[in-house]
Amino acid sequence: MSFDLVYQKIKDYQTIIIFGHKRPDGDCYGSQNGLMDIIKSTFPMKSVFVVGERVETLSFIGRMDQIEDDHIFENALGIVVDTATRDRISDSRYKLCKELIKIDHHIILDNYGDINVVEELIPATCLLITKFLLSNKELKISLTGATALYTGTVTDTSNFRYRGVNYETFQLAGTLLNYGVDTEMIDQNLSVQSLRTVRLKSYVYRSFKVTKHGFAYAVINSFIIKYYNVGYDEAASLVSLLANIKECPVWALIIKYPKDIRVRIRSNGPNINKLAEKYDGGGHHKAAGASLKSWSKMRPFVKDADTLVKEYKENQDSLIK
Repeated sequence: MSFDLVYQKIKDYQTIIIFGHKRPDGDCYGSQNGLMDIIKSTFPMKSVFVVGERVETLSFIGRMDQIEDDHIFENALGIVVDTATRDRISDSRYKLCKELIKIDHHIILDNYGDINVVEELIPATCLLITKFLLSNKELKISLTGATALYTGTVTDTSNFRYRGVNYETFQLAGTLLNYGVDTEMIDQNLSVQSLRTVRLKSYVYRSFKVTKHGFAYAVINSFIIKYYNVGYDEAASLVSLLANIKECPVWALIIKYPKDIRVRIRSNGPNINKLAEKYDGGGHHKAAGASLKSWSKMRPFVKDADTLVKEYKENQDSLIK
């Protein structure tokens, strides 16, 4: 895959705005801030902005800019990272940009960019940004940018545990380490948790449910958010609590946000991206997100998830026989 055209477009524009997806994770945050650092380190005179939702737990790798003047977008190059479809882009003003580049690693559902750089098999967009860095000897990066890219790689591969991790993954991660990345500092920032989060974990373990065929899920409503005094990002990060239950190859955390109900879905068995897409979401085969318009949609969602697990287990049994 050639990054020559991406490099040329970055050279051509004075103003560049980097977008991510709604409810950004570490890979999104890392990709945005890592790419910004590459551009600023290489072309110090350019105006580069990173826009989107702020996540306090990831603030150690970067920040989001607040752009009040819409006219800034009109003559800018927009670059969207880690975002499969245009409806998930965090700031709708991407439509105002003169040209748009998409850099992503999700399954191709929407080629919305004027230039689309998508590599579905690479396990993190941060690694794709690292490949861009290495594609041209003129490109530079600082320790700050390398830290952002390494952090996003660690979070999206779950510390290099997922199936998509391969030899190239470690090569690219090793390149970032050569810039002096402090892995212990990253781990400490990603691992630290408040006392209120620990107490919320206890609630999740006490309250989660398991369907007939083995779909595990927990619900965190607005009362629980208020009672435990936690942020939505803190609550959403607890989806991994229900991982690795032998009888439950698919699990989810269902959280009531002010304007909608969001579902974080994970799997170590069947692919879940189609289930997520059915409920206004999307993502990877094993990690995805969905959105429920009302609590009345929860029962159909749980039923569909249970059916998915049922079919997966039946298929596994037939393979054994």
